[in-house]
Amino acid sequence: MLSQEQTEALFKVLDESTTTLQAVLSTSYLDAFVETGDNLFNGQVQVEDGKPDAPTVAKLTALYQQVDWQSFDAPTVRRAVQLAMLKAIRVDDIQANHQLTPDTIAYIMGYLVARLEKNKQHLTVLDLTVGTGNLLTAVLAQLKDVIAGEIAAYGVDNDDTMLAIAQTSSDLQRLPVELIHQDALEQLLVPASDLIVADLPIGYYPIDDNAANFQTHATEGHSFVHHLLLEQAVNQLTPGGIGVFLVPTQLFQTEAAKGLLKWLPNNVYLQGLLNLPSELFANANAQKAILFLQKPGANAKQVEQVMLGEFPSFKDQSAFQKFVAEIVEWEEQNLLTDRQ
Repeated sequence: MLSQEQTEALFKVLDESTTTLQAVLSTSYLDAFVETGDNLFNGQVQVEDGKPDAPTVAKLTALYQQVDWQSFDAPTVRRAVQLAMLKAIRVDDIQANHQLTPDTIAYIMGYLVARLEKNKQHLTVLDLTVGTGNLLTAVLAQLKDVIAGEIAAYGVDNDDTMLAIAQTSSDLQRLPVELIHQDALEQLLVPASDLIVADLPIGYYPIDDNAANFQTHATEGHSFVHHLLLEQAVNQLTPGGIGVFLVPTQLFQTEAAKGLLKWLPNNVYLQGLLNLPSELFANANAQKAILFLQKPGANAKQVEQVMLGEFPSFKDQSAFQKFVAEIVEWEEQNLLTDRQ
């Protein structure tokens, strides 16, 4: 069976079993999905207070036996989970900041990160805004292929439903991740990390007293949460560690960016900013970029030539591949020399 067929087969089982549980348990699609994921992973249907009833248990058991998910690779499973999440967005009417990182973008970030870390023996990876885990597991699946030793992976989020989905997704992909339920701007309950990835939420952080602990806080009113998270991420990196973030293309061009721009040169090396193709976004204001930051220390230094550019259209495969090859060459010439 081809990978695409496996993805569709697993999604069909996940969707039908989720819809069945949603009706029986009178719950949201997301909560029913978490339940069905647990059932699939544990190899049996969980029954609580007589629900689901015996005929439903038999139906679910038969559904789960239709697919040999344990023989599928991680990207195949992740894509099936992503399809279920896309359905959940429609069915449960999920707000934008809770939506998952698109697989295409997650794959690109994973590819670039894997090139950066390919000579490491061991690695500690953190996603500060893990959400459903799509970005983190896409990155981990690619890191697994290039790192010989152990990868310790952590994900932080303040939404317990999103964390439950991330747990289901990482379990089904057989990617061990330790997930922590906390505000990512409080003191973090995870170790310092060699690599941090995050699809940063956009908006205001409501707790002004806590925001005041950060140099990037706003001088008046609420602070932008993505500014604070960049500072928090750099604080959490090991010396010479790298952060790769999905950020608004206009990150440094807003009035509110003054604090960020003041903090940046004294605390971190800005190594690259790559705009993603505008075709991926509904409008210009929604366009995102991939930001590379590196923490001073170890042998890290500011690159002479910051990598700036915009990905060509994904539809133009030859131009796209050429651009990715240029990024990889830049990484090897500028960022890899000191990361052996």
